[in-house]
Amino acid sequence: MTNIIDENDPQLIRAKINGETAKIPWKELQRFFASGRSLYVEASLDLVEVAFSFHQDDAKQVEQWLNNEKVLAVSTDQAKRWVDEDSMVWAVVVKPWVLIQDRE
Repeated sequence: MTNIIDENDPQLIRAKINGETAKIPWKELQRFFASGRSLYVEASLDLVEVAFSFHQDDAKQVEQWLNNEKVLAVSTDQAKRWVDEDSMVWAVVVKPWVLIQDRE
């Protein structure tokens, strides 16, 4: 009997996203900021769930976060602070975006 993996399975997608989430020095993500592809995710949100919504093209949920400023473009001030503090951030790629959270 052959095991069939459903690549559309939400649990499998979440597990994959979780496995791709990492703590990384901000300086390694600056090129994404420079190209306008970095988004800040408020610490109150689950980074994996936000990434999952982006992956699934859940426009209604993403729009709600954007409108409530729970997810927004990384600001120049924030980027500068992270550089000055040599910060480590949590990040995950959901093409074309890099979703970033500033939390321990």
